[in-house]
Amino acid sequence: MDFQLSEEQLHLKHMVREFAEREIAPHVREWDEASRFPLETIKELGHLGLMGIIFPAEYGGAGMGYVEYVTAIDELSRVDGSVGIIVAAHTSLCSNHIFVAGNEDQKHKYIPKLASGEFIGAWALTEPNSGSDAGGARCSAVRKGGKWVLNGTKTFITNGHYADVVVVIAVTDKTAGTHGLSAFLVDKGAPGFKPGKKEDKLGLRASDTAELIFEDCEIPLANLVGKEGDGFIDAMRVLDGGRISIAALGLGMAQGAFDCALKYSQRRKQFGRAISEFQAIQYKLADMATEIEAGRLLTMRAATTKDAGRKTTLESSMAKLYTSEVAVRVANEAVQILGGYGFIKDYPAEKFYRDVKLCTIGEGTSEIQRMVIARQLLKR
Repeated sequence: MDFQLSEEQLHLKHMVREFAEREIAPHVREWDEASRFPLETIKELGHLGLMGIIFPAEYGGAGMGYVEYVTAIDELSRVDGSVGIIVAAHTSLCSNHIFVAGNEDQKHKYIPKLASGEFIGAWALTEPNSGSDAGGARCSAVRKGGKWVLNGTKTFITNGHYADVVVVIAVTDKTAGTHGLSAFLVDKGAPGFKPGKKEDKLGLRASDTAELIFEDCEIPLANLVGKEGDGFIDAMRVLDGGRISIAALGLGMAQGAFDCALKYSQRRKQFGRAISEFQAIQYKLADMATEIEAGRLLTMRAATTKDAGRKTTLESSMAKLYTSEVAVRVANEAVQILGGYGFIKDYPAEKFYRDVKLCTIGEGTSEIQRMVIARQLLKR
């Protein structure tokens, strides 16, 4: 296996890093404290081709793969996880569901606008009483008079208030469990559709997380994505890619927290020398760096497997599980190394500490990942 990025991939990595340092880093604290969605910056990422990186050029994408996508999410999240998760939800969930399950008309209608950043996308699976148990969904879609009519509520939807199009998973057959779920495209401004409450969150505060409300929401029959009853199956396929992006999100934030801790340890002096010279700090740094690199290898393995066109359920869940939990541990140690300064907002360690926790929850909790991994292992 070749663990090195190609010259083109390294160029992408450096380009995204330079953009993040120049255009995102100066605003991170301001956006976080105001819970401000950085719409102009997201639009600029679209101009750079980063909002449709994994899609073919025929649909307006950059024609790259998951290795490049992971590299971009990693570099964005190293500076601000909020930007990383905005791009991830837009790309690997909303846009990718259309790409994976949509027909050609749907792909050509939506993906070019999503890939360019003209449209912001969201993906709506979770409900107030239906999180890990997707089969417990209640949001319904019924055929009436040549249209689909949606009723129900979705919650914890990334990009909810800013989405121009949402892929919604709804119940079309109440008697069929997960086989009674179907996916639909709902455009901003559709009759009966509106964003609801904006969540006031612990971390990733510049990303928008919202409730979506459907009250007799009418959409054309043509807005069914994939086959009726295949919504859950297609959603699980989409999540295989989505979990790779959450691994990259955690990886980037872990790297950002580590960089902060390393830099501080070399500057901070106690007892007449830099604290980086103390063995206790060195051990922490060594463990943090080693776990980050292990997470990077798992994430790149999943991305490479995805690019090879193979099923990645096991690899995606392993990468997501391990890297998200590493991110929590690294951010915790970063705060510990900074001591009192790790507890104040003047240093980024405090924000990484708040932000990383989402990685162990979103797109399937750590507990769900362990279930998925075990099931895959037991199939062998």
